[in-house]
Amino acid sequence: MNQKFILLVEDNPDDEALTLRALKNNSILNEVIVVRDGAEALDFLFGEGKYSARDTSLLPELILLDLNLPKINGLEVLERIRSDERTKIQPVVILTTSTEERDRIESYKLGANSYIRKPVNFEQFNQAIQQLGVYWLVLNQGPV
Repeated sequence: MNQKFILLVEDNPDDEALTLRALKNNSILNEVIVVRDGAEALDFLFGEGKYSARDTSLLPELILLDLNLPKINGLEVLERIRSDERTKIQPVVILTTSTEERDRIESYKLGANSYIRKPVNFEQFNQAIQQLGVYWLVLNQGPV
C-alpha cells in the first residue's frame, strides 16, 4: 500500500465507479482503497476485523466519506474518526447525494473538513473531483 492513499467509503457501486473514473481522468494517481460500509471503514482505519494485520500507522491522505452507508452511517463514522487520537486530524471530505441541510450542518459540527454534494451530471462531478484533488492532494499541507 502506497503511503499517500485515499480511503473511499462508498456503498453504491455506480458512485464508486464514477468517483474512481473522475480521479483517474484528473490524473489523481494516489492509490484508492475502497470500503463499502461504515463498519468496514472503521475496521480499516483502526486495524480491526479483517484488517487486524494492517499497519495502522499508515493513514489515508484523504478520506472521502459518504453519509448514507449500511451498518454504521457516515455521521457516526465521522464522529468516531474525530474522537480517536490516532485519526482526529485526518482530512475528511463528505461526498454525498444528501441535500438535507441538517446532514451538512451536523457534518461540520462533527469535524468534517469539507462537504460536497455529488453532482448528478458527470462533467460537473468530474470538475468537482478535479478541484478536490488539486486542493486536498496538491495545495493543502496535511497534518502528516
